[in-house]
Amino acid sequence: MDQTPTYSDDFIDLRQYARIFWRWLWLLILCAVLAGGAAFFVSRGMTRIYAASTTLFINEAPDAQTSDYTALLMSERLARTYAQMLTQRPVLSVVIEDLELEMDVEDLQGAVEVQPVRDTQLIELTVENENPVTAAKIANAIVAEFQKQASALQLSRFVESTAALDAQLELLNAQIEETEDEAALALYQGSYATLLQSYEELRVAEAGSVVSNVVQVEPAEADFESVRPRTLMNTALAVVVGGMLGLGAVFLIEYLDDTVKSPEQVERELGLPVLGTIAKIENNNADSGVHVAEAPRSPVAEAFRSLRSNIQFAAVDRPIHTLLITSAGPKEGKSTVCTNLGAVMAQGGRKMVILEADLRRPRVHKLLGLTRSFGLSDLFVQENLALDSALQDTEVPDLQAIASGELPPNPAELLGSERMSQILEALKGEADLVLIDSSPAAVVTDPVVLSEKVDAVLLVVEPGKTELPAAQHAVVALRRAGANLIGVVFNNVSRKRASYYGSYKYQYTYSYEEQEE
Repeated sequence: MDQTPTYSDDFIDLRQYARIFWRWLWLLILCAVLAGGAAFFVSRGMTRIYAASTTLFINEAPDAQTSDYTALLMSERLARTYAQMLTQRPVLSVVIEDLELEMDVEDLQGAVEVQPVRDTQLIELTVENENPVTAAKIANAIVAEFQKQASALQLSRFVESTAALDAQLELLNAQIEETEDEAALALYQGSYATLLQSYEELRVAEAGSVVSNVVQVEPAEADFESVRPRTLMNTALAVVVGGMLGLGAVFLIEYLDDTVKSPEQVERELGLPVLGTIAKIENNNADSGVHVAEAPRSPVAEAFRSLRSNIQFAAVDRPIHTLLITSAGPKEGKSTVCTNLGAVMAQGGRKMVILEADLRRPRVHKLLGLTRSFGLSDLFVQENLALDSALQDTEVPDLQAIASGELPPNPAELLGSERMSQILEALKGEADLVLIDSSPAAVVTDPVVLSEKVDAVLLVVEPGKTELPAAQHAVVALRRAGANLIGVVFNNVSRKRASYYGSYKYQYTYSYEEQEE
């Protein structure tokens, strides 16, 4: 029974998201730091605002004709009413005048917040100001002025009733003095006594209302800890927002980026396996030579040896004597891969020949330190094919090469000719394996016509640079020509992103430690 573990598509997607997150972590951190830093310095530069708070208790004056429960409901309703009146112009204008504040009523209204406490007879009043002492003075002044106006409002309710009773009492008193009839006098005196009792009750109620029904529970005091700006909170929120914006930017970049990124994408979109992952060679240039020969114990050399092994495995069922190396676009490192692969195969005991078949922008001869005065283009016009005249020895034992020669005006026709087939057949007799460096497959047709004449084709891809549509176009064109595409080589991979592409991380670590030893 097969016990091989399998991975679901969801797991693979999650892993890809994790890789994207890790790859762009620097951008997320940068966005978060920039946003947080900006918020911190802006908050530090803002004017500090202080708040002073006080609590008011609203108690409706008692009335003999109302129950305690009704009085409580009236007090709660009155608290909501007073909460509105506290910030009205009659109160605030007097406060501004008394404290000589340099602001108008609208400004002060914006600095005052009044909030009734739910299901209570309490009102919370808060005043904000640039000066904590001034904030406390304003809060207390608003309460004091409102108490005066509330008391005056309560007293005004009894003015008309008292005046009416006074008039009626004076009238009855005059009638009593003028009446001599005993019956009528008794009636007037009874009415006078009743009105007098009502008058006294009204005076008692009026006296009770003199006691303010707006009580300041606790005076406002200056608080020297600012309420705005909240520097730490603003900074933390900015960090979060900056990180989210950075994350959005990452997904936008990834969405718009149509380059090849991962081995899974190559297998999914191109239908090809990744046979090797080659890290970027430091200080690489046109005349840098063959890296695996100069640094045979380096991580890059080990990666090329791994590529060599994978190519050998790919040739088990179908022997490979001629291998075409191409890329989708220019400057993706196909010539570097070709020369280093040839060198590492020669180091493995195989007799190798590298054919520089890029007759447009040849670079192999520079990497190998050869001259191209006589090469492939000259073999096309020889009467009798003589490979010895074009083969050049390199500094790597068992590795020879044929340079491009002078660049012809019709490279595609030459590479697709019968003469090219003869040259390749002749080269098979000179080496165990012939590596052929060709032009980019998505740019020109040279590698497509040449792919019909070779045993296998290896496609070089640079992650983050090779555009996926170009790679797909190259693969389709090569397959349409009947090419045997054995796989893809990831080239110029940043060592910081080596783990993103698989086992190269372990090759790099192991080889490096061994080299230090």
